[in-house]
Amino acid sequence: MTAPAPIPPRVLTVAGSDSGGGAGIQADLKTMLALGTHGMSVLTAVTAQNSLGVQGAWELPADAVRAQYRSVVDDIGVQAVKTGMLSSAALVETVAGLLAGTDAPVVVDPVGVSKHGDALLAAEALDSVRTKLLPVATVATPNLDEVTQLTGVSVTDEAGMRRAAAEILAFGPRWVVVKGGHLPGDAVDLLTDGDEEHWLRAPRHDNRHTHGTGCTLASAIACGLARGQDVPTAVRGAKEYVTGAIRAGFALGGGIGPVDHGWLARSAR
Repeated sequence: MTAPAPIPPRVLTVAGSDSGGGAGIQADLKTMLALGTHGMSVLTAVTAQNSLGVQGAWELPADAVRAQYRSVVDDIGVQAVKTGMLSSAALVETVAGLLAGTDAPVVVDPVGVSKHGDALLAAEALDSVRTKLLPVATVATPNLDEVTQLTGVSVTDEAGMRRAAAEILAFGPRWVVVKGGHLPGDAVDLLTDGDEEHWLRAPRHDNRHTHGTGCTLASAIACGLARGQDVPTAVRGAKEYVTGAIRAGFALGGGIGPVDHGWLARSAR
């Protein structure tokens, strides 16, 4: 008799769709597959998106988001959840309520703008992110633009990253990764819970095809947490995965191409 196949760790993404396949739920599911987990999705919005930017976005009703979430979590279960584009206060509050009742670590990527500068979160939703979503996060992963949106802090150096982290932690997440990729020099991120502090550095690759980096990092962290890793271990592993994906990023269309989510498999050949 053949033994049943082991069930991989289950990771759920709650995010918008990127029709170009570089970011959003497409990037999340590719990352989850690459890192040996079973990816599942709750779609929050549909975007018309390519290498040049976002040409349109259509939010799903809160009831549709809630139904997708309950369908997956109540039957299949999850070991970690990652959130991305939530677009409105109604969706932020709906998802935050669902996460509060789920016994699994949560990685919140507080998506505010796309790689091309397109707004993906309504301004009136920022307070809901601060007061509803960040308090249920195990790890929050804002980039420097999102830090400014949420806190008003403008970061220009590593000392500023430390101040920004404290501001984000005041909203209630257990850990924060302040992503410093927009600063000059090496790509440096700060992971902290207010007591421990981990500076994660990687060489900056001369490759402009970096679409999907934020989604990919948050999903990779969720994969590590689903495997039972502690937060510093999960974040270090995610940083290594994203660095390799950026190095292997490739051109698509006439603008910014995606990172290569399959680089690990190709490098193993």
